[in-house]
Amino acid sequence: MKLQRRRFLQAAAGAVMMPAVSRIASAQTYPSRAVRIVLGFPAGGSSDVIARLLAQWLSEHLGEPFIVDNRPGAASNIGTEMVARASPDGYTLLCVTSANAVNATLYDKLNFNLSRDIAPVVATFSVPNVMEVNPAVPANTVPEFIAYAKANPGKLNFASGGIGASQDVAAELFNFMAGVTMRHVPYRGSAPALIDLLGGQVQVMFDLMPSSIGYIRAGRLRALAVTTATRSAALPDLPTVGDFVPGYAADTWNGIGAPAGTPPEIVEKLNKEINAALTDPNVKARLADLGATALGGSPAAFGKLVADEIEKWGRVIKFAGIKAE
Repeated sequence: MKLQRRRFLQAAAGAVMMPAVSRIASAQTYPSRAVRIVLGFPAGGSSDVIARLLAQWLSEHLGEPFIVDNRPGAASNIGTEMVARASPDGYTLLCVTSANAVNATLYDKLNFNLSRDIAPVVATFSVPNVMEVNPAVPANTVPEFIAYAKANPGKLNFASGGIGASQDVAAELFNFMAGVTMRHVPYRGSAPALIDLLGGQVQVMFDLMPSSIGYIRAGRLRALAVTTATRSAALPDLPTVGDFVPGYAADTWNGIGAPAGTPPEIVEKLNKEINAALTDPNVKARLADLGATALGGSPAAFGKLVADEIEKWGRVIKFAGIKAE
C-alpha cells in the first residue's frame, strides 16, 4: 500500500509539474514560426514605421519572421478585437497605441476589454504631438494664440485624423485647460487633415511630430509648442505647451501586448528582446530621426501606463462630450 501511495504521489506531482515544464520549454523554443504584430491603422504612419523597425530587429535576432499586419478600421478596434480573440501562444501580438486608451471610454460597447483581454508586454516609444498653425494665423507663441482664440471665440478650427484621434483629444485638453473654444473638424486620417491645414482651410492642428516635422522645418507650418512634459530633441528650441498652460501634457505612445493568458515566460522573453531592441544604436538613431523617444521597461510598468491613460483621457472625453462616429 505504501509503495502504491508513493507512486501515486509521484505521478500527481509529475502531472502538476508538466504544464510548468511545458511552458518553460515552449518559451525556450519560442518563436518556432512567424509571429504577427497586428496594427489597427494603415501603413505609413509613425506607429507603422516604428513597428516595422522593431519587427525587423526581432526577426534578425530571434530567427523567425515578425510581420506587421495592418488591420485598420473603427479607430483600431477591429485589429484589437482580432488579437483579443487570438490563441494566447505568443504568435499573434498587438501594437497597442494611445488610441486604445481613448477608445476604452469613447466607445460604449466594445466586444473586448483592453485591460482584461490584452496582456501588457512592453511600452515601445512615445512621440510628441506638435501644436502647429497655418502661417496665416497671427500667433507666434502659445500665449499669443490663446489671446487670439479668446478674442475670436469659435472662429478657430482644429483638424484631426478623426473623432477620438490623438490630435482630437490633445486639442480638447487644450480647450479645457487654456479656457478657449476651438471647433473640431475631423478627417478620415491625418494626411488629409494636414493637407487642409497647409491650405488654410483649418487653422491649427495638434499633429504627431513624425508626420509634420518636414513641413515645420520647411516653414510651411508654424510650430508653437510640443505637447509633452519636456522638450523634444528633434525640435529642441520649441517650448512645451505646459510652459504656458501649467500641467498640460499629451503624447502619443505605443507598446506591444498579447492575448490574455499568454504564458508569462513568453511575455518575459518578448519583453527582454524588445527592451534590447530599444537600446540598439541603429534603432535609437532612427527613432530620434522621427522625433520619437524609446520607452521600454517591465510589463507591469506598461500596464500602469495604459491604466493611467485610460483614466486621463476618459475625463477629457466626458468633459468635451466627444462621441464616437
